[in-house]
Amino acid sequence: MKKYRVNVNGTVYDITLEVLEGEAAKAPAPAPAAAPAPAAAPAPAAAPVAGGQSVDAPMPGNIISVNVKPGQAVKKGDVLLILEAMKMENEIMAPVDGTVASVAVNAGQTVQSGQQLLTLA
Repeated sequence: MKKYRVNVNGTVYDITLEVLEGEAAKAPAPAPAAAPAPAAAPAPAAAPVAGGQSVDAPMPGNIISVNVKPGQAVKKGDVLLILEAMKMENEIMAPVDGTVASVAVNAGQTVQSGQQLLTLA
């Protein structure tokens, strides 16, 4: 058994996976239910960049919509933009309270994983 911590949209889950070898690998094993981690173990925040905190693309995809403008105040969890990847729409949310300092992308633009989308001050 191997234990992992997984972060899904800001919610941290502790999961245990069973390693199968030989003949046992051919038979499907029941998947253990994921249990939420205690609230005391928050996901690490992205490192702030000069002039504010960068919000980067978690995966490659296409920007469907940009919901904020420079100067706009946002709260942690507000949807900043929608990123389409593998035919799924992913909400990119504000990691912290702040003000949008700059927006580096436009609707219809293709982005790569790790590319800066916007900066929060």
